[in-house]
Amino acid sequence: MKVTHIFLATTMFLTAFAAADGQPTANNPFFSAYTTPFGVPDFEKIKPEHYEPAFDEGIKQQAAEIAKITGQTQAPTFANTIEALEASGDLLSRVSTVFFNLNNANTSEALQKIAQSVAPKLAKNGDDISLNPALFKRVKAVYDQRNKLKLTGEQQRLLEKTYKSFVRGGAALTPEKQDRLRKINEELSVLTLKFGQNLLAENNAYTLVIDKPEDLSGLPAALVSAPADEAKKRNLADGPTGRKWVFTLQNPSIMPFLEYADNRALREQIFKAYLERGNHNDERDNKEIMARMVKLRAEKAQLLGYENHAAYILEESMAQTPAKVSELLNQLWAATVPVTKQEAAELQALMDKDGKNETLESWDWRYYAEKLRKEKYALNAEELKPYFSLDNVRNGIFMLTNRLYGLHFELRKDLPVYHEEVLAYEVKEADGRHVGIFYMDFHPRASKRGGAWMTSFRRQEVQNGKKITPVVSIVCNFARSAGDAPALLSLDETRTFFHEFGHALHGLLSNVTYGSLSGTSVPRDFVELPSQIMENWSEEAQMLKLYAKHYKTGEVIPDALIDKINKSSLFNQGFATTEYLAASLLDMDYHTLKPDQTPTDVLAFEKQSMDKIGLIPQIPPRYRSTYFQHIFAGGYSAGYYSYIWSAVLDADAFEVFKQKGLFDPKSAQSFRKNVLERGGTDEPMTLYKNFRGAEPDIKPLLRRRGLIKAL
Repeated sequence: MKVTHIFLATTMFLTAFAAADGQPTANNPFFSAYTTPFGVPDFEKIKPEHYEPAFDEGIKQQAAEIAKITGQTQAPTFANTIEALEASGDLLSRVSTVFFNLNNANTSEALQKIAQSVAPKLAKNGDDISLNPALFKRVKAVYDQRNKLKLTGEQQRLLEKTYKSFVRGGAALTPEKQDRLRKINEELSVLTLKFGQNLLAENNAYTLVIDKPEDLSGLPAALVSAPADEAKKRNLADGPTGRKWVFTLQNPSIMPFLEYADNRALREQIFKAYLERGNHNDERDNKEIMARMVKLRAEKAQLLGYENHAAYILEESMAQTPAKVSELLNQLWAATVPVTKQEAAELQALMDKDGKNETLESWDWRYYAEKLRKEKYALNAEELKPYFSLDNVRNGIFMLTNRLYGLHFELRKDLPVYHEEVLAYEVKEADGRHVGIFYMDFHPRASKRGGAWMTSFRRQEVQNGKKITPVVSIVCNFARSAGDAPALLSLDETRTFFHEFGHALHGLLSNVTYGSLSGTSVPRDFVELPSQIMENWSEEAQMLKLYAKHYKTGEVIPDALIDKINKSSLFNQGFATTEYLAASLLDMDYHTLKPDQTPTDVLAFEKQSMDKIGLIPQIPPRYRSTYFQHIFAGGYSAGYYSYIWSAVLDADAFEVFKQKGLFDPKSAQSFRKNVLERGGTDEPMTLYKNFRGAEPDIKPLLRRRGLIKAL
């Protein structure tokens, strides 16, 4: 079944037909096969007015396809029921993937209105399928005879996944409970959209405008050019000195400001604005929205027979239960707290040297951490940036994937893109065979939500014996070029690029039959393995020598800088791990509640949650409740822990390359064949053990983060 979700797409050939209202559809690009190279979406022809007619017709078409399955007189078989259901909903996925991808990466007021209009329709359509008794009866009939059928391993997996999706979707509930479930799903679909739209508006609403050069004290010259350019873009009047500088809540703007700006009052101002997003008791406030979502999710879980939302979600994960997640998080928390407290003491001592008799606060941490980094390791983060131009990092990643997997990336300027900044590449095997199409969208803009992610416009699958190749994309928010310098990445942004590219490889190298099992169609706590293992190469000396070159001189990054990077690798790991774990534990606290336990004051609940684990006041959770997009608008509810779960996997898996060679082709091919190509065709632990030969060991992760001595 082609699920109408941003991460799924479709490829079936479409011919022109009439829309739901009977009007001709010749001018709607969704109603015919794309005539573009490789059948990519025809972005240049797609207009806002095309979406709703295509959504309506797609829902109508899928309803007819489901009726055809349930109306047949033949006994249920894998082919006429499971495969037929898998093939349904082509048009709906076709429009959904384009729409929701653009609503995240290049939205507008028109798209946001459409999203609010279609969300209830899509929720209803999903429920009409999941709660269709005749359809479930046929699916169950096939499932009940699964041991007698001669199915391939992938067919067995699809059958199990399909059956479980019906049960988890409420097919076995009484009619009364199904009616309540429909109302919950519809309301959740609208609230999810609203949460994300509010956060985007909050991010765009705030600016810190500086018109005095002395308020820029501490900021390296390279970090002053971009804010000056931003002021010009906004057509702001000149300040007293003839210039103004604009800082925003986008990460490439706020984080360097917090690291370098000497003006403590301004650091406090911008950081508090960051912390208070969605918490202003106005039309963009997210407190009631997220509290309502927590309550509805808990009620839905109980309707379906689960103790809480986390138990419902984790049933389909590697972790399986909230207890196992809590065990991992608490083990890591216990190891991290002593390290974090020591870091805080070091930063306070550094503050005391300033003689101002001030107490370390959250808006001071990054500033003094950067000072301490320089003092301990003589490493200035800005000193590194000239070696990590966006072009050099991209070329380095291309080089790495060529060495590991033999892939080639060819820039294609003839392919339509959804924004002028987007780049399109054709990906080829070493022998020239076409693999897929890969889009990259790098820089922040008001129309793009924050963060970085990978998504698909078309998933790999096999139709009528022909392999349909994928169309994938990564979307980031890296700093733009400023002044006469190209876009220069921080080490953290460089890791992010490698990370998202790992997700892209998971989608591009998929080699399965069914789209529902392809690429990233795996549990949340396994999907981060391909992305996080890629990060490991970004700072290996052997890899750095290949791609980290000064953008002006072409000089390869010197050994002295590489040595500083390596020696400082454990620096501030207590902070990084603490803010992440705090958010993960907050996520679990919300989603292990029962409906009658939903807090009326989410800020008080958040404080209670953080006080319970002993979070020090200088470190807020990486995402506070009102802007925790991952769990309230990003599909990671009761799943934010998955990054650290996958970190255990990736640290253990990378040991293979540390032992056998950083670019060992045999190890790379094993990872490709056993993990990247297999998608969701087997149990994640089985896939992992097929590559590694054993279950993962937590010690490599603890060593990497400098936490092993704390246990």
